[in-house]
Amino acid sequence: MSSAEAAARIARGRGGERLLTISILAALLAALLPVVRVIDPGWWLIGALLLATMVLAAGYSARRYRLPAVAVTLIEAAVWVVFMTLVFLRDTALLWVIPTLDTLRAVPLLVGSAMEQIAVGAAPLEPTLSLAFVVVGAMGLLTIIVDHVAVTARMPLLASVGIVAVSLIPAIAAPSDVDVVGFVFLAMTILFLIRSETRSREKPMEREAERTAGVPATALGIGAIAIVVAVVATPVLPQPGARAGSGIGPGPGIDATLQLGDDLRRPQDAEVLRVRTNAPSVPYLRATTLSRFEGGVWEPDRAQTISLAAETPFGAIDTEEDIRVVDYTANVQVVNLDSPWAPVPYPAVRLNGLNAGLWGAVPYNHTVASTTGSTQGQSYEVAYAPARPSLEQVRSTTAVGSQVRDETTELPTDIPPLIGELALQVTADAATDYDRLTALQRWFRGGDFKYSLDAPVEEGFDGSGAEAVARFLEVREGYCIHFASAFALMARTLHMPSRIVVGYLPGTPTTESVDGQPVFTVYSSQLHAWPEVYFDGIGWIAFEPTSGLGVPTTFSSDAALPGQPTDPDAATPQSSATPTAPGDRARIDLEEERQNAAGAASQTGLDPLPIFGVVAALLVLLALPFLIRELRRRQQDAAARSGDAAAAWQSVQEAAIDVGISVPASETPRAFARRLVEQHGAPASDMSTVVLAIERASYSRAGARSQWMGDAAADAAGSVRLALLASVPPSRRILALLAPRSLIIRPGSVYAGTAPVRAR
Repeated sequence: MSSAEAAARIARGRGGERLLTISILAALLAALLPVVRVIDPGWWLIGALLLATMVLAAGYSARRYRLPAVAVTLIEAAVWVVFMTLVFLRDTALLWVIPTLDTLRAVPLLVGSAMEQIAVGAAPLEPTLSLAFVVVGAMGLLTIIVDHVAVTARMPLLASVGIVAVSLIPAIAAPSDVDVVGFVFLAMTILFLIRSETRSREKPMEREAERTAGVPATALGIGAIAIVVAVVATPVLPQPGARAGSGIGPGPGIDATLQLGDDLRRPQDAEVLRVRTNAPSVPYLRATTLSRFEGGVWEPDRAQTISLAAETPFGAIDTEEDIRVVDYTANVQVVNLDSPWAPVPYPAVRLNGLNAGLWGAVPYNHTVASTTGSTQGQSYEVAYAPARPSLEQVRSTTAVGSQVRDETTELPTDIPPLIGELALQVTADAATDYDRLTALQRWFRGGDFKYSLDAPVEEGFDGSGAEAVARFLEVREGYCIHFASAFALMARTLHMPSRIVVGYLPGTPTTESVDGQPVFTVYSSQLHAWPEVYFDGIGWIAFEPTSGLGVPTTFSSDAALPGQPTDPDAATPQSSATPTAPGDRARIDLEEERQNAAGAASQTGLDPLPIFGVVAALLVLLALPFLIRELRRRQQDAAARSGDAAAAWQSVQEAAIDVGISVPASETPRAFARRLVEQHGAPASDMSTVVLAIERASYSRAGARSQWMGDAAADAAGSVRLALLASVPPSRRILALLAPRSLIIRPGSVYAGTAPVRAR
């Protein structure tokens, strides 16, 4: 082998490795982009890409000097160490880049802090220093591994599997709808990686000759089919149902241990129920109640169930004869909820429709439970009869009674004094039990308290125990369980029976209706807890202390008015709005913005800007094939002028494919040139120049480059291209420019046609 040929082979080998390195970086970028769904975009994203680029550049440069594979990996690891030390740990390092013992001690602290943030945080997470350290560092390590597997070990499929696995981690951590654009981008980069690795191993002449000409088109076709099938078919496949307590997936269960923070901080807000009713407003839906408070934890009530087929499965309603009671029905359709408790309005008196499993009613709290069944896929109708006392009747009744259990009044001996002291302070001016409770309700819902899912975690009181309640009353930020638990304990310090209910807020209205009843949808973010207090002769009355959620309990002096609420199960005359959770408020605000924008557009006329934007985007999309083909032609022309005869010859072949001329692999360059001259009007002299250049490049000792024919071959190839375009009708010429077939059909492939049969 001559020195020129060896140099040419080395140059092409470097070009193949360079393309492979770029393809690895593109695939890593595609795997990194899903992370922005669980971590807010920030400087960490730039840092991760910069580190990956530096590692790959170091590996590519080391291989140019023919260093051993171990040395290449060590150099990449050194780059990783220097970068991570300089960016994150320079205060503990020598000269900012040399790790010390203090640097090594700081690493576990950063990792531990990041793991804690991931465990208790809600997506999208704030990009803190510790979290950025873990993500950027993991990206660098992944880059080293993929570069070694794909380039050194020559196993691109294994590297692709690793990249795909990493890209799935954010989807598992934050379940959401399929990101079609992200999936297509990832699939394209994986195909690009595999093809680049294959191309880097081909011999130089094999890449320039027609022997591999069909590979890109075939690979592109297979990849396109796979992507289309995955994008179109995946949404049609049945989706797996989530199990209660699994902690993953869109279908949550109900946590009756009052660790509701974990459920409310789920990254995806999913629809769990659909409800409609003939009542004036949609009721709260209860799952179970918690009365016993022992060891700093609220315990779910354990009571014997009665078959729903019994005559009165829920027992009698604890109301005096002079208390008005109204009858309503509600229909509940379970969309995605796996729970042993069936959410029902209060107080349920009859239920029909629960089929799967053995279901029973609990008369003590008017709930429905099962030891063998699940609510998943169930649909049922509930009759319920809420009490509607007047304001005077409630005020004349005391919050005590012989019908309640002792556990509803018990308090731990070590309850923090702050709870009782604040209860007395807030209710000092109230004369009746009801007034004391409404004073507590107003105090919690006032401006001093704030609804927050983050503060309990940050301040360390993410629970419902007495110590957590005391801390909540100091910080005055928390979510529903803190408000409900604090209200219930403060009511007990005032010698009133209380308990906590776990269930769902009423929901969000939809555009659907059934039998004239509007349908409301209930989301997983509306999982809720609220307190109840027992009033003798009336029964359990629910209150809503959680700031910013639900509707506070009020009563009217006129008991004859229909629909007056005794609890948050109905809207008040002062507020007819449906109670909403934080996630629902965001959805409603967004919908209102869209409606306002639509109304403004209808009043001022059609806004032309979106139309111009769509037209411009469409024009850019249609022009992309032409722009890509023109860029490729310019690259071929530049390569031909530098002496690459194969580039000039390939430009002629691709021009022929664009106008519909077959370019088979079995036809020699001279036979192909003769056919272009005789049948398609190509200039004979220019065609001879291009043929001479490719023959000299193929058979001369100088190899594929012939510097002295560069300009002549490039000019001749350009003349042939223009002649071929001029030889076809205008419609075919426009199609060849706007939709060039050579972008997907390679010369010599099975898609490029067969050699015509010559007449003898």
